Amino acid sequence: MKFWKMNGAGNDFVIINNMDGAIDPKHYGIIAKTLCERHMSIGADGMMFVEKPHGEADYRMAFYNSDGSQGEMCGNGARCICRFGYETGLAGEVQTVETTAGVVIGQRINERLYRIRLNDPSVLKVNYPVELDGTMRECSYVELGNPGIPHAVVPISGLTDFPERLLFDLGRKLRYHEAFPKGANVNFYEITGEDEVFERTYERGVEDFTYACGTGTGSLVSVLTLKGLVSGKNVKVNMTGGQLIIDIDREGDVIRNLYLTGPTNMVCCGEVTDEDLSF
Repeated sequence: MKFWKMNGAGNDFVIINNMDGAIDPKHYGIIAKTLCERHMSIGADGMMFVEKPHGEADYRMAFYNSDGSQGEMCGNGARCICRFGYETGLAGEVQTVETTAGVVIGQRINERLYRIRLNDPSVLKVNYPVELDGTMRECSYVELGNPGIPHAVVPISGLTDFPERLLFDLGRKLRYHEAFPKGANVNFYEITGEDEVFERTYERGVEDFTYACGTGTGSLVSVLTLKGLVSGKNVKVNMTGGQLIIDIDREGDVIRNLYLTGPTNMVCCGEVTDEDLSF
């Protein structure tokens, strides 16, 4: 199998082209779990398989988390796969990508910068407080796409200096909280300036913090825009892996268009020779 490894603001992925259908999708989970293990294989937050589309899109993206579970979609992954699609000739500078959560539109800005139109929110609860360890915590809840990618949006004062172990424990508890039947990606945030936010995300399926989360960043800025805390235009979200930009078209309390812009990095490409991979 040939592979590419890419990252978008530090959110990293292994990509395999399966347009010819040579790999049976029933093996996707074990391939992802094996190759995403950082100490034993290539290592990544997630894995994407490029397939023939079911409809009129340029291609289809099948996304899997590093634990082998299937995800609905991934925002940074979609930006990376759009670069893959452009550079391998599967699509042009503007392209349509099928995902489990719905169709995503991608656009090449320059060699490394890509913009995607994220799936619309199917669920958006701006005020969704959660009881945790006897305390009510301020929280919002968003699902992008249908079926939706679940995100808990949680403010944390002093997030940049918050103790790592305490934040990890809090993220894990919220990720599995009964208030989120599908589980949740937990997006902690602190507003640091005008239209500028610092974010850290505990991701389900990775079960740890990732350097960036595209759908989480879109969910976060959707909530903050509806709360009137940011403008919704050129909102800069900083995280461990760099900076992502969100732009929103809003009509009242409805998010009509949600755009994610950020960098991509083609790290390496080659052939998978992992001897532990058998199916």
